[in-house]
Amino acid sequence: MKKIFFLFITGLTACASYSQEVSDALRYSQENLTGTARYRAMSGAFGAVGGDISALSVNPAGSAIFNSNQVGVSFSNQNIKNNSNYFGTQTSDKENSFILNQAGGVFVFKNHDPRVGWSKIAIGATYENTNNFNNEVFSAGTNPTNSVGAYFLDFANGIPLKYIDGLDYRDLNYTEQQAYMGYWGHVIDPAAIDPENTQYLSNIPPGGNYYQENEVYTRGYNSKLGFNIATSYKDRLYFGANLNVHITDYRRSTSFYEDNDNPLQPYETISNLRFNNELYTYGNGFSFQLGAIGKVTEAFRLGIAYESNTWYELYDETSQSIYTTRQADGGPALNANVNPNVVNVYDSYTLQTPDKWTFSAAYVFGKSGLLSIDYGIRNYGNSKFKPTSDPGFRGINNDISNTLTSTGELRIGAEYKIKQLSLRGGYRYEGSPYKNGITVGELNSYSAGLGYNFGSTKLDLAYSYLERDSNQGFFTRGFTDGANITSKLNNVTMTLLFEL
Repeated sequence: MKKIFFLFITGLTACASYSQEVSDALRYSQENLTGTARYRAMSGAFGAVGGDISALSVNPAGSAIFNSNQVGVSFSNQNIKNNSNYFGTQTSDKENSFILNQAGGVFVFKNHDPRVGWSKIAIGATYENTNNFNNEVFSAGTNPTNSVGAYFLDFANGIPLKYIDGLDYRDLNYTEQQAYMGYWGHVIDPAAIDPENTQYLSNIPPGGNYYQENEVYTRGYNSKLGFNIATSYKDRLYFGANLNVHITDYRRSTSFYEDNDNPLQPYETISNLRFNNELYTYGNGFSFQLGAIGKVTEAFRLGIAYESNTWYELYDETSQSIYTTRQADGGPALNANVNPNVVNVYDSYTLQTPDKWTFSAAYVFGKSGLLSIDYGIRNYGNSKFKPTSDPGFRGINNDISNTLTSTGELRIGAEYKIKQLSLRGGYRYEGSPYKNGITVGELNSYSAGLGYNFGSTKLDLAYSYLERDSNQGFFTRGFTDGANITSKLNNVTMTLLFEL
């Protein structure tokens, strides 16, 4: 495909940028529960516990809990099943993937001078796959009233016909390109044959009962490389900081199909169509974390951690095609294949995701086990595309503020040790990031695992189950109907740790 580059020009950004959505901001603001098997088995409730490589991602002070050097690597198998309900029709799809989930190490430097209160410094480095985007969703059903033709009308109305009919696809901005696809695919026609015409009509016959399918196929990851330093004061107070580099690579392919058997008209109407869209987003970001853990008693600990905004620099590439069949009463079936064979490459933009506070408590039962709890707060409505003064981002930032909300995340974990064997379990809850509580619903997750200490080597296994409902429109404008999706994720993680 030919690649067409769009540059941001002051005053023209709204015409040159890909049309970002609220879901795009949320995608890079959320993180799945990842990390070592011990961490996952206890649902990530490690803010006041520390002593685990993945605990650093919650509270950077946790590395100062270590008494010896440790390195480890974790692998995960993830299976996700999406059950869809679209106007009463039930469908399902699933995806299985195997990934390097986590790797890292912590190195401890002790001060043996009893006169100095700062008894320890720990330095760590970790890699985590914070979000695995590998997924497939298929929805199908008969829509009693609405057609995808409304999508093309919403973009086309207001655009002069001379742009859509007279210019090449590569010379148009994103909004005009959508109108172009509908016009040349004969889904819409101008209300008047006039170069200045700005009103359009749908060629999809009325009558409802439109059979529709929507396929969403995603691939990619969001990963984080963290560099940690922490210290201990008299083994009672622990302080730490992280510097994080984020890398994202996201690919989404969508294919929407619609057909109808409504009576043919004297003029040509659409019998069926397939509309394909490709999105590739990639880039990197930066964030930092600060944390502290205090031993109130030898058994009881409290922790607090702050995770800054993440500042991403992202790039988008898009491409699309549409294939239609139209027919008039008594006439032959005519096909239209509109494939510009063009990849739109947009200039970079900035996404600022919201910050997060985590408050933690833990009770350690000597060498027998522990019970811990974390509560995190993040306001997703504070996500912003930048520069905020840019007219191309003003509208989407208002939508984010009006649509997303602050939400809490509760994590509870427990561990019980029987000699070298450790038994673990956990529960995780996260509220809906949407004010309506429906577009993406509440998250509930349960986990369990075990570990065995061979001395200088440890082997841990964990299983976690997650369930979440959602209802996101197939498109964000004009035609916004969507399916009710219940996503069920099963994950098995294995970690191998070495004490040095």
